[in-house]
Amino acid sequence: MVGVLLALMFGLQLSGCSQDDPWNRPYTQSQAQSNTLFSSFATPPKHLDPVRSYSANEWAIISQVYEPPLQYQYLKRPYTLEPLTLTQMPEQRFLDERQQPVDADSDQVRYTEYHFYLRDDIRYQPHPAFARDKDGQFLYHNLTPAQLDGLERPGDLAQSGTRRLVAQDYALAIKRMAYKPNHSPILGNMRHLIVGLADYSDRVSQQRLDLTALRDTPIEGVHVHSDTHFSIRIHGRYPQFLYWLSMNFFAPIPWEALAFYQQPGLVKKNLTLDTYPVGTGPYRLVENNPNRQMHLQRNPHYQHGTYPSEGLPEGADPALLADAGRALPLIDDVIYSLEKESVPLWNKFLQGYYDASGVSSDSFDQAISVSSQGELNLTPEMQEKGIAFLSAVQPTVFYLGFNMADPVVGGYDQSARQLRQAISIAVDMEEYISIFLNGRGVAAQGPIPPGIYGYERSREHYNDVVYRWQKQGPVRRSLDEARALLSKAGYPNGQTPEGEPLTLYYDTPATGPDAKSQLNWYRKQLAKLGIELVIRATDYNRFQEKVRGAKVQLFSWGWNADYPDPENFLFLLSGNQAVINTNGSGVNASNYDRPQFNQWFDQVKRLPNGPKRKALIRKMVRLVQHDAPWVWGLHPKSLSLFHNWYHNVWPNPMANNTLKYRRLDPETRVANQQAWNRPVVWPLWLLGALILVSIYPLMAAYRKRQQQTLTQPAISQKSTSDQGKQTREDV
Repeated sequence: MVGVLLALMFGLQLSGCSQDDPWNRPYTQSQAQSNTLFSSFATPPKHLDPVRSYSANEWAIISQVYEPPLQYQYLKRPYTLEPLTLTQMPEQRFLDERQQPVDADSDQVRYTEYHFYLRDDIRYQPHPAFARDKDGQFLYHNLTPAQLDGLERPGDLAQSGTRRLVAQDYALAIKRMAYKPNHSPILGNMRHLIVGLADYSDRVSQQRLDLTALRDTPIEGVHVHSDTHFSIRIHGRYPQFLYWLSMNFFAPIPWEALAFYQQPGLVKKNLTLDTYPVGTGPYRLVENNPNRQMHLQRNPHYQHGTYPSEGLPEGADPALLADAGRALPLIDDVIYSLEKESVPLWNKFLQGYYDASGVSSDSFDQAISVSSQGELNLTPEMQEKGIAFLSAVQPTVFYLGFNMADPVVGGYDQSARQLRQAISIAVDMEEYISIFLNGRGVAAQGPIPPGIYGYERSREHYNDVVYRWQKQGPVRRSLDEARALLSKAGYPNGQTPEGEPLTLYYDTPATGPDAKSQLNWYRKQLAKLGIELVIRATDYNRFQEKVRGAKVQLFSWGWNADYPDPENFLFLLSGNQAVINTNGSGVNASNYDRPQFNQWFDQVKRLPNGPKRKALIRKMVRLVQHDAPWVWGLHPKSLSLFHNWYHNVWPNPMANNTLKYRRLDPETRVANQQAWNRPVVWPLWLLGALILVSIYPLMAAYRKRQQQTLTQPAISQKSTSDQGKQTREDV
């Protein structure tokens, strides 16, 4: 038995050495050698229908499949739009009340009309929805029970087809957006912007969706002029509309896919546009198993994208332009595997089995060292592995909000303003970033994040309510200054006029054990002023109800950019968006409502970028800095690590379709995987030796016992025979 065990271990060692393949690799050697990106996801996507999806984990998939008219240039800063499926940027025409052309700067402008001219070389991914027989009839638009039997994904059907992208596909996407049962999250914004969309939405939503009616019923402001030309007319001026046209909501939808997926047999199997999208992008989704794996594969019909040859920001690695002009995509397959826990994900990254990784709090110290100046650097262990990292400030703001409708912390009189200003000084966001984010963040000076037009790195940009400018730069004002403001507000040493401690209430959905230290930190910040902070924790749904009902006093929230324009952040403080003015549907959770700010905002959102717009933005930011409806919080930094065989990695948080630009070196990946995961077999040999040493005495004793057992019956038998012989002789 021991010999068999040792032979087995020897055979395993020979097998491992001969193949030179790590034993712990989670996929095959041929997969590792292929041009396949290995990544992960933690939260399974719920919606892959572009008209419904609005979550980052879902857009990571569908942005590789679908193509709206515009996209963000991969490298340029500030973020810049460019044509994706168009031959040029959209033409803008300005119209008066009678829809006659007028000059762009005319006071008579009532409408803006955008004209889109499509490329004629764009085709959809292969899909059975397009498959036809020799007579031109669709093969799979009326599936039989036999064809449905055993069907798990559209790709299981034997044949597929394709066709050219046409303008009607974009019009159909807007019509699907208007159909209320589709629950498009941007319908509320678009129905009052696109001419005729509100009326169209109300009409088509009153009846069951009919594909023929959807295709044939026009929207007043959406016109298809030819297969390669369509237009959209909106009310007034709204330059930010172009940003919306880079989002998946405006991605083209082929009517053949809708007809294919509306079959009851497919709906019953959950094979719909919401699970298997159909687009013109560089990749197609061939496997959707949210409990295990999502698999993207190169679209063989994709031929209209090339790697950028310009736009490299100052100081960026010139190697980012090494692939300039190459046809996209540069990677053939992308496999996302479900990883619910951060520790196994991190270990697989270190083993080389994932090509890139984020950095969780558990692995931060192993990956990153922080200098005395707060600079982030890789640890020697990461550098030895050839790992690189990118850090970028996200177009996001997290803030501590005051409810401006609250009788204590709200209002616009001098006393209420001084109370909020004192708290703004006391809540040390630099300390918060250092303790809870490992330095991964930038203290906010106002609502606009870095990288967004209107953000300025200058002395005038800093919030002089909270910071004092010195030779070394901005320095947070002292607690003595905060206490002086608090005393002027009528709360000396944090006491009310009645001599009681000022008590404020902080609502939060953070109820887990990890949140306890953060909540205690907030208590300590206000305690520095003598203010008592009472935590009111609840679940997220109840928290949202309280915020939207203006039943909070202090709360924390955040906003991530939908598009890189200051309007997308300034509207968080617009009175028209205040929850108390919109029955809870607005995004202005602090209920800030200043007529002067609102007037400026109405001008800013209609103006193009330029000196006039920038001057107004400065006034708006300065006003809210002094009114202090928020403790301005922070802008988080993303931190991503990647191996040296993964190229063209560049942070562009506004762009979601960036996989097509990435490149792999599979040979280097395999070599490193083999070097980092060599089987350690000596413990097996040691175990075998220990087993042999421990078993040998037992085997020796066993053999001795066996010999004794075999010898004893032989003696007894001989004795019996002799006795028998003697008996016979006596007879």
